[in-house]
Amino acid sequence: MASTGDRSSSIRSDKSPPKDESDEQNIWSDILSEVQTSDTTKLPAGKNIVVLGATEVGKTSLVAKLEGVEDPRKGAGLEYHYIDVQDEYGDDQSRLGVWMMDGDPHHTNLLKYVLTEQTYPNTLVMLVASMSHPWNILESLQNWSTILQDSIDRLRIAPDTLREYQDKIVQHFHQYIEPEENSEADPMTTSRRSAATLTPVESDVVLPLGEGVLTQNIGLPIVVVITKCDYVSNLEKEFDYKDEHLDFIQQHIRKFCLSFGASLFYTSVKDNKNCDLLYKYIVHRLYGLPFKSAACVVEKETIFIPSGWDNEKKIAILYDNMNSIKPDDRYSDVISKPGGIRRPVQKEAEVMSEEDQLFLLKMQTHLNTQVPANVSRQESPASIQKDRATSSPLMPGSSPKLDASKVAAGPGSEGVLANFFNSLLSKKTGSPGSPGSIPKTGTRHTASLCGSG
Repeated sequence: MASTGDRSSSIRSDKSPPKDESDEQNIWSDILSEVQTSDTTKLPAGKNIVVLGATEVGKTSLVAKLEGVEDPRKGAGLEYHYIDVQDEYGDDQSRLGVWMMDGDPHHTNLLKYVLTEQTYPNTLVMLVASMSHPWNILESLQNWSTILQDSIDRLRIAPDTLREYQDKIVQHFHQYIEPEENSEADPMTTSRRSAATLTPVESDVVLPLGEGVLTQNIGLPIVVVITKCDYVSNLEKEFDYKDEHLDFIQQHIRKFCLSFGASLFYTSVKDNKNCDLLYKYIVHRLYGLPFKSAACVVEKETIFIPSGWDNEKKIAILYDNMNSIKPDDRYSDVISKPGGIRRPVQKEAEVMSEEDQLFLLKMQTHLNTQVPANVSRQESPASIQKDRATSSPLMPGSSPKLDASKVAAGPGSEGVLANFFNSLLSKKTGSPGSPGSIPKTGTRHTASLCGSG
């Protein structure tokens, strides 16, 4: 029989876990306590979007669509809007500020009130261009990216801090994983906490970037939005754009996006294309909410390319469709601004019909001028009726037939036609002798008669 001391010693040894297991439990306890005590269950405040683009590119309508406003009102200078963001996995809400610049370059100095050292890590930039003027897309994106870079250069951000922002953009680009179709988001990998706690130093191995990728890394997430993509059909109809022209435009935009590590959206507020997807992607980038949509490059009006998906090899697929265009051609040489007024859509000319009596009177005048001088006698309407009466009678049920022997082959046939029109005029006006006044009612239904004369 074991002693009491031995039993207590064996009990203690059974209850005390190994050292490695104890350390592992302590790590998980620390993580759980950190989650409970931290405020990671709430959406962070102070997030902003800066919207830049030329005039008449659809910025106001796009922002109103993201807000859920049906009656957008256009302002001037620097406008402020906000979007209420709802956490789909909880009851938490946050207000996302939207700062929109108008297209006047003289107002770009107002950016200093929006993009500051304090707001920089919480800001997403949206560059907007329009498919209604494809010849301006690339130039507009380059101009506004230059304006953005100039505004950043004036900020007093420490080089080490700016490098941290740039490393986060690089890390996000590297860590992009194509979501599987119809797959549910993994709460451990798509939670706000995992997105918010990403640091640039999580791995000693840094993969090299591809050619043309993040050559202009400004440390800010950028979304390029091409609006009014419903206008593609108009470009094909009015300016004879082919698929190779659209692919040429797309490859230039995608190369621009690659240099900034930007995402690309083709949208249409009119047809409600990609607007909801754009909203989900924005809150994913700023708040870390789950996002499960894959890239789409098949439909030419609903292109969507998230940051981290694209590369030069994927862009090169578009080259196969370019027969008369080279990918390296200058953008302005291929997609040139049309000269003069835009060519309108060709419409069929509207045909107006004449009144019956006016048309018959014109035909009578025309035939009278063709009657030769040797025709001295014109048959009266009564004689025409008499000739018809003396024709061979028709049997019941039989159809009338024209006797070729009674049709004059010479010039007299024109006189017969003239008398025939005289009889029609006499019957219509009620005065057998003269055409009389022409009624102003009725439409022309005598095109076939004109053809027979």
